[in-house]
Amino acid sequence: MSHNTDTSALGKVAYLGPEGTYSQLAAMEFFGAGVELVDCASIDDVFIAVEEGRVSYGIVPVENSTEGAINNTQDCLVDSTARIIGEQVVSIEHSLLAQEASSKADIKKIASHKQSLAQCRTYLTKNFPIAQQVECSSNAEAAILAQADGATAAIASELAGQIYSLRSLESRIQDKSNNRTRFLVLALEETEASGYDKTSILVYTENKPGALFRVLEPFEKLGLSLTRIETRPSKKEAWEYVFFIDFEGHVDDEATKSLFSALKLSRVEVKVLGSYPLCK
Repeated sequence: MSHNTDTSALGKVAYLGPEGTYSQLAAMEFFGAGVELVDCASIDDVFIAVEEGRVSYGIVPVENSTEGAINNTQDCLVDSTARIIGEQVVSIEHSLLAQEASSKADIKKIASHKQSLAQCRTYLTKNFPIAQQVECSSNAEAAILAQADGATAAIASELAGQIYSLRSLESRIQDKSNNRTRFLVLALEETEASGYDKTSILVYTENKPGALFRVLEPFEKLGLSLTRIETRPSKKEAWEYVFFIDFEGHVDDEATKSLFSALKLSRVEVKVLGSYPLCK
């Protein structure tokens, strides 16, 4: 889904690099191909670039339909001052990339991000049972390794293959055909209600019986539709947890205001991560 944004009016957009990652693809799909992109070495660096005002926007992966939540992004959201102002869902189609002269028989190592390796587990077991698997910080880094070594293949996007002059030995090798990753768009600004919105919050609860029920009960009473709930250790106290919750609605909606009032009465701590248009 391209938002057909006027790229001339945009500032820079930070993404998890180097060039050729699915994060770059998500940024291009959200903002359009003409936007000025800044690659960052880590998800943490994307958040920092937004927080320090070095870029106007950042884009980070938050969950994959096959492998679940991206913990690094969730941990950054706990402490960050950046707000979520949009989302983009990208179809993940992995290709096996290698040097032009390399064949499958030449491949001794398979390099990729650990999530991508996991998403192609069945394919790799069947086709490369003895190949060494090399975990990289990104698929694009894997493509760089393949570019330098004829015995290494990378699992990455066709975009990465084009950027690093690699040949696709096989395409669409992911185990699940409907593999998709959801990305969050970050900024320091707020968004106005569009009429078709989602709100993301963090909820800290005490480690007591019924804590989750007390959090979820107001959603049911107010008729608010939950679209996602994830749990992570709070890192404040041992055995305390923080809930990442997405629900339909905007912070300016009356139902959402009533929700926050009810949660306050339940003596839980709420951090609003942002309200933004739903990705259709």
